[in-house]
Amino acid sequence: METRNESEVTSDFLIKNGASSTNHLLAPHSVQQSMWPGFLTGQAEQPVRVLLIDDDPHMSRVIAHELLADLRINLLGQAGSVKEGRRLISQNEFDVMLVDLNLGDGTGFSLIEYMKTIRPMAEAIVISAMEDEQHALHAFELGATGYLVKNSWFGNFPQAVLQVVNGGASITPNLARRLLGKFEAPINSGPAPEQNKSKEKLSEREKEVLKLVASGYTSTEIGARLTISAQTVNTHIKNIYRKLNVRTRAQAVSFAAIRGLF
Repeated sequence: METRNESEVTSDFLIKNGASSTNHLLAPHSVQQSMWPGFLTGQAEQPVRVLLIDDDPHMSRVIAHELLADLRINLLGQAGSVKEGRRLISQNEFDVMLVDLNLGDGTGFSLIEYMKTIRPMAEAIVISAMEDEQHALHAFELGATGYLVKNSWFGNFPQAVLQVVNGGASITPNLARRLLGKFEAPINSGPAPEQNKSKEKLSEREKEVLKLVASGYTSTEIGARLTISAQTVNTHIKNIYRKLNVRTRAQAVSFAAIRGLF
């Protein structure tokens, strides 16, 4: 595949979409880039590789503008259908896939499943007009680590990409608040049947860690909030995985939300 520098790609994109200057694109992220720590994934010399799959031309242009404006991100390709998306996934080495749920020839859910089969280390972020818990939880069960509601996340798509590749999760705040509400156990009700089957319950500290994971914080950020080391946070997360019999942070959050473990 031919390698092109960021300025060439941005220039071509702007010409095709009728923009005359890059100033309005580059300015919003310039401060963030200058403050970005060198030890985190996503650097100008080694940007995060991204695929964008959405059949809404306007939304695709908005997201692509934001991604192209950030030197920490390399937008490898775009698609507007499940068929084209499968081709992009199979032909490219990438780090993050941004995918809509409603595509003309199928759903984004099928692309998340396909991606996890052949690119298991890649991250998936849903971009959807549907702001409901069930769609989000299903996406997390399939292995997604982000769920962004369209029209609620403009200006933050690069941030979401960088968040998930550095071990966090990215969820539109209003939806995250509703998901966190599911963590509260029903008043005056006994434990769910699934909970009875659990051999071990989460400790109070593990519940604190899992709630912060659900809010999108990285291990380092969680450690700072709880005044413990990032290594201790990761130990808690491994214990959570073992107790809940899951393999990813998103699956742990989904499991806890569905079964009311909090």
